[in-house]
Amino acid sequence: MGDPDRRPLPGEGPPLPEGPARARLTGSASWALALPAHAKLNLDLAVLGLRPDGFHEVRTRYQAISLHDLLLIEPAATTSLDGGFPDDLVLRAQRALERAVDRSLPARFRLVKRIPAGAGLAGGSADAATALRGLARLYGLAVDLAPVAAELGADVPFQLAGGAADASGRGELLTPARQATGWYAIAWPGFPLSTPAVYRRWDEVGGEGENALTRAAFDVEPKLAEFATMLGEGWRMTGSGSAFFLPVATRAQSEAAAARLDCWTAVARPVGAWGGVG
Repeated sequence: MGDPDRRPLPGEGPPLPEGPARARLTGSASWALALPAHAKLNLDLAVLGLRPDGFHEVRTRYQAISLHDLLLIEPAATTSLDGGFPDDLVLRAQRALERAVDRSLPARFRLVKRIPAGAGLAGGSADAATALRGLARLYGLAVDLAPVAAELGADVPFQLAGGAADASGRGELLTPARQATGWYAIAWPGFPLSTPAVYRRWDEVGGEGENALTRAAFDVEPKLAEFATMLGEGWRMTGSGSAFFLPVATRAQSEAAAARLDCWTAVARPVGAWGGVG
């Protein structure tokens, strides 16, 4: 799906192949569930102000894309997470769902990361939402996952269903939207940005344009402004950074845009909704 279309993260190793070779390499064929956790882009992002609860009111268009992590899940007597992420949102999602249904939901997880962390691509939120959907399927739960998702983070409710949506509130109030077309080149500078730090800086300097957080992000990390200059015209920051994307019409155009860059890159296409539980 997305793995041949991107460079490996630092220390990650080679990209995963597709089909049976992928199953052999990841061991996913022996797991009960092997679920992609898709990244998202903010195609635009306006910040409307600081709310009384300390969060920011936003308006944004989310679009799920083919770049994804892979979450493997199987029943187990006790819970464990392979992959070196002891405080990952996967385990937080499991604990939140256990509280919601008032029962234990032990499982073994393996997380194969492909989405850069702290990049504005919602990799952690995607992992959390996929854990909720996977556990609901694994245990046959008839439960509304949306309130559980909202407890975990502003991006997580969107990741339950995917596709495209207009979002308001903290980003958790969703209205389905028309899916984008075309392809995207994605570029990541190799360092994360702190979302709280970017929003705190927005409180001081404000911002406008297609992504109102861009100026604040540049102030928090001046190297990001240099990165954006290197990328050139047409590239937009997603979320609070640090990744940028370039919308283009064809896969060939996205590959050409990515190939000229000396940084982590991916090419991705929009993907449709995959439903709330399944």
